[in-house]
Amino acid sequence: MSNSLTPIIQQYKADKESVYNTWFISNEERLKAFRSIRRGVQQVVEDIKNKNFPNDFKGSSLEFVLTCITEQKQVFEGAAHPFYWKPKLRIPDIYENEANKQAFGQFLENCLNAKTEEQILREIIHLDTLKIKGLGPAVASILYFLHPTIIPPFNTAIINGFNFLFKDNKKLGSWSEYLKLREVIVDTNNQYRTELSLDLGAIAGMLFEIGTQKLILGTDEYLSEEERRKLEKAIEKRHKEVKEEKEEDGLHTEMQYHLLKIGNALGYNVIAAANDRSKSCQGQSFSFISMPSFPAMNCEREVLNTIQLIDVIWFQKGTNNVIAAFEVEKSTSIYSGILRLTDLGYTIADGDEVFYLVVPDKREKEVKLQLSRPAIRANNIAIKYILFSDLKQYCDMLCKFGDSHHIMGKIAKTVST
Repeated sequence: MSNSLTPIIQQYKADKESVYNTWFISNEERLKAFRSIRRGVQQVVEDIKNKNFPNDFKGSSLEFVLTCITEQKQVFEGAAHPFYWKPKLRIPDIYENEANKQAFGQFLENCLNAKTEEQILREIIHLDTLKIKGLGPAVASILYFLHPTIIPPFNTAIINGFNFLFKDNKKLGSWSEYLKLREVIVDTNNQYRTELSLDLGAIAGMLFEIGTQKLILGTDEYLSEEERRKLEKAIEKRHKEVKEEKEEDGLHTEMQYHLLKIGNALGYNVIAAANDRSKSCQGQSFSFISMPSFPAMNCEREVLNTIQLIDVIWFQKGTNNVIAAFEVEKSTSIYSGILRLTDLGYTIADGDEVFYLVVPDKREKEVKLQLSRPAIRANNIAIKYILFSDLKQYCDMLCKFGDSHHIMGKIAKTVST
């Protein structure tokens, strides 16, 4: 293949609105998603083991997982559709068939625990031999978040991009076709790893862009009028998504700033998420109003890494005692934020702290639904929520009249049991 892909890769990386720039390298929510999805898959396995997994996708722990994945947008938009229970077709047959359900749970558990490429491929081949109706390579979107350097995601756009780039004719829906496709993707990625990434999300994103006809169609004279309209519509949609993402990022930063400001005014040590401390708002750098480093906590490294991604935490002065923790949500999964807060709750577990989700007003109904779920209530970690509008409106008054973290109760809401 020589250097034939280098110009395409360069074009892909140079486009500021490409998947590479808007999702792969600059989207901090992507990094947060890995831990949340792994935790979610563990819950699916536990639910199947304990016979708590329902006979429908809706309301299941698998729905939580796919929600976290689809809210990564772009490459994973529509990833949940293959898992919707279609009763008339009896697909995917993992809801009402107990043997298939157990097999799926064992597959996920074995993939969670796998350490090598050979182990994962062995599990895929075994799953394929079971011929569970409707359970095909769409599962690769889950496996990617468990093993991003081994399993590339898979959907219609990616396979279209693959076929266009490699002049192939791979089909959707077959594990054997997926494994052949994966082998070519991995080999190509190894050849161009210095230009792409060890993480297969980078090359999958490039194939996605090709498959949606956004990449390598700069010379589009061969496109029909209808194809050209579709391309223009896709580009217009991307422009809109990128604009909305920037607006959401601005709101997210503003809410973090209000929380840091209030915490300081109340006399607490405050800290922003590890990947947000270089941000600033209203002329204030987060690094100047946050603690210089995260306090030592007695927990596993993986859990600590997750906790350090919580948007804002307040500590009692001179201690590592958590007073309050806040997850600011935008278009990402509320369930992911809940998991990070529960991770912190399990780590400190003294009952004096208060956890909050800070959410856009338009998502109030969704947050109430998520906090009402039995699986969330079973965690015994009390989580309240605050609306963006209330935090923004009352920030200065909370700073002025508050004497402890209890003042946040004036604007926080709870979900009744």
